[in-house]
Amino acid sequence: MELQSLPVNYLPIIFQMIVAIGFVVVTMFATHKLGPKRVTSDKLSTFESGIEVIGNARTPISIKYFLVAILFVLFDVEVIFMYPWAVNFKDLGNQGMVEMFIFMGTLLLGFIYILKKKALDWD
Repeated sequence: MELQSLPVNYLPIIFQMIVAIGFVVVTMFATHKLGPKRVTSDKLSTFESGIEVIGNARTPISIKYFLVAILFVLFDVEVIFMYPWAVNFKDLGNQGMVEMFIFMGTLLLGFIYILKKKALDWD
């Protein structure tokens, strides 16, 4: 049996998109027209996490900060792959154990490379 994709099958999706976009437009218009408009110096001042802003926001930031952040995300995502392995540990048997050792060895080699390149040094 062959399934056919007809334009009629897409009507519920198109209708849902129209309703969602319409809701956003109507809500934004209503809040803009009906909301209070009190412009005060407190509302116009820059505010970040309860701290008054000091200096310029365009100050250069060390590339080390971004490098450490990227490395954290990289290793964090790789650790996520270990959870399904741990859950299915018994079902995977010896082959799963060997594959995980290869995966962990690759992670260890990457970590040693990062340490040798002194990517985590803040000097």
